[in-house]
Amino acid sequence: MLTQPAMRTNQAITSVADLNVEDRTIDIVLANDAHGAFVWGVLDRLLDEPSCSFSSVTASGFAAMEAAVFAYGLSVGGRRGARTALANFWRRVSHASIFADGRASLLRSVLEQSIDLEQIRDEDCPVKLGVLAVNARTDAVKVFTSDRLSINAIVAAATIPFLWLPVEIDGDIYWGDGDVLQSPPVLSSEARHRLIVTGRPSVFTTPCPDRGLPASQCVTKCVPVHTIFDNRYRAGAPLLLRPWIDWGELTDMRDTGRQRAADWLAADPLRTDGSPATACKSRYI
Repeated sequence: MLTQPAMRTNQAITSVADLNVEDRTIDIVLANDAHGAFVWGVLDRLLDEPSCSFSSVTASGFAAMEAAVFAYGLSVGGRRGARTALANFWRRVSHASIFADGRASLLRSVLEQSIDLEQIRDEDCPVKLGVLAVNARTDAVKVFTSDRLSINAIVAAATIPFLWLPVEIDGDIYWGDGDVLQSPPVLSSEARHRLIVTGRPSVFTTPCPDRGLPASQCVTKCVPVHTIFDNRYRAGAPLLLRPWIDWGELTDMRDTGRQRAADWLAADPLRTDGSPATACKSRYI
């Protein structure tokens, strides 16, 4: 699954802050309104940052497939494995998009070629994965994680409602379009920050209920929320609806995502300078 070498046009960027800095642990949230190749670029750039570590990733829409590939790659090959797995996955997506019919089955085939689900569900997997899908009968959003994760659940999250048939899971039917920004993400107790990759300026931010306390005394374990926006997203052109997704177009979108992530990292938003803990009024759960 990791045989094809990753094709890269950008060299890794390493900031001065990377040196001799403790790990900054991040929960990643991937919204379904960010273009998939932009998300690829953001993840690719974050994997270049030695000071960043990842504890969980929650995703909806097509990003659920990328999140699964990201988790799988980390589990079998570390950062380099994750970058290679994502590049291989997008090569398969570009090839599969040539075909006009049977796109739902092609998505499943691409995913099955790109991950080993047992690696992701294993308790030793370095990141906890959660994917969101919508019950096609009730419109209720469900988060699939741990032993509830399946190929069907990930494909359902990526299934476009009303254009593709919903996916049956445990006697019920699900499809995508779950709004991860309006549903609690899968959180890790180790995370020090939460990063949301989205295409619109609304984010999931529930104020900490212990707003009058110093952060060091907060029982809710709230964390600062950061956002990287994909403002080139085109809502009228969902991924794989067009008859061809050119590799050059995909890598251009990837490079835009890499640059946005590089700009975000250049501001050193995860810096810990040993200053006293602030009150929780600017922190979120």
